[in-house]
Amino acid sequence: MELFKELNKNKEYIKNTFFGSDDVVFKEFDNKAVKCFMVYTDNIVDGATIESAVLTNMMVLGGSQPDTEGIERHLISVGETQLVESFEEIFDAVLLGDTAVLAEGDNRAVIISTKGWPSRGIPEASTEVVVQGPKDAFTEQGSINTVLIRRRIRDTALKVKRLKCGRRSKTDIAVMYLKDVAKKELVDNILNQIESINVDCILDSGYLEQFLEKRYSSPFPQLQLTERPDKAASAIYEGRVVVVVDNSPFVIILPSTLNIFFQSSEDYYERWEIMSFMRILRFFAAALSVALPGLYIALTVYRPDLIPTALALKISSGRAYVPFPTIAEVLIMETAFELLREAGVRLPSPVSSAFGIVGGIVIGSAAVEAGIVGPVVVIIAALSGICSFAVPNPEFVSALRLVKYFIIFFSAFLGLFGFYTSVFLVLVHLASLESYGVPYLYPFCGGSVDGYTDFKDSIIRVPLRLMKKRPIFARKGQKIRMADKKRGGGS
Repeated sequence: MELFKELNKNKEYIKNTFFGSDDVVFKEFDNKAVKCFMVYTDNIVDGATIESAVLTNMMVLGGSQPDTEGIERHLISVGETQLVESFEEIFDAVLLGDTAVLAEGDNRAVIISTKGWPSRGIPEASTEVVVQGPKDAFTEQGSINTVLIRRRIRDTALKVKRLKCGRRSKTDIAVMYLKDVAKKELVDNILNQIESINVDCILDSGYLEQFLEKRYSSPFPQLQLTERPDKAASAIYEGRVVVVVDNSPFVIILPSTLNIFFQSSEDYYERWEIMSFMRILRFFAAALSVALPGLYIALTVYRPDLIPTALALKISSGRAYVPFPTIAEVLIMETAFELLREAGVRLPSPVSSAFGIVGGIVIGSAAVEAGIVGPVVVIIAALSGICSFAVPNPEFVSALRLVKYFIIFFSAFLGLFGFYTSVFLVLVHLASLESYGVPYLYPFCGGSVDGYTDFKDSIIRVPLRLMKKRPIFARKGQKIRMADKKRGGGS
């Protein structure tokens, strides 16, 4: 709805719209030449900016400025201002922390940037901890998050597209990418998808992630969430796109492949030999965490002849007084460890680590002494849980936890055939996934498209000086990121 030229009508409409909102402040004053009306939301504005750069200038220093355009050009000493002509634009700005000033006889309003949101400052990374490397993490304030990325990419090609998502929440979204490196069709696809989302609210990046995923029924994440600015900046340099969601300390990186979820920021800050070894260990740990309980059930129940005799006797003697079948044993211990993990997340951090260790020891030993489970099952469940913590991405770990139960049930009913079948089905499902045109199993599947160069940063990370090309995400004209001699941009 367009603004009126009569100040009283504008004032009445705005007050009626905000009726019952006691945190919205209205102020009437004279600018020597004209009557003015100001509106803003308390506690989310910078009061000092309003007093010094707006009210002082207009009421004390103000001259004969009869309209809002003159007020904006000559009296408002704030860098970011805008003239608007509709009530909707005023309401959106005021609820975002800006201040609106209207004048008598003018059907336009001045929107002044006076945001002063409360913030907890820049914290340390808590879910993606590294020994060597930057310690800063994203916050809930989207503007700060874009700054944390921009300070690492001092390039004019870094573009920031701002959108709003959510009919009622009107959450600020910032899409960041390198214009000459990221594929144009990828950027356009992401922007179109975000603009097509028609939902009441977007409260966190997790909301947006679920709308952007193509195969939402899959337990495996097809987009990457990170709280680390250095990881987000590195992804942008590779030609990927970062989506910053206001009110969320995590940003979305896309496209993403399975290989990326096993990479840590620390992989590139330490020597390639040790980090290659750690990557191999992560892949091995992920396989163990998923397959070990199911394989144990398949062997002990259906094919004990494949187990070495000494080990089979140990397992048999440990289960001599256990009243439950093997599948029940495994489920009891797996469920107990899942409950311990969930309880540890809800407890205060100083208590949670001690609770997890003590709880695991107490429950495991008590269950064995009570004859509810055998000691080998406790070892299997504990080893499976420990291996899952070696994977650096929490979302991918959650997917592994679900897949583990899928393999357990197949192995319990069909033995080794069920184990092999379930693993095969998981691999088929992974091969069917893609993330914005990139196969999920790349570079293990389809690596020849890019000349197998992406294998240099897969299970093994080669020295940085040998990683001269960007991954498959970058456009063809910008594949070279390291030239033999110092020169201009890649080609």
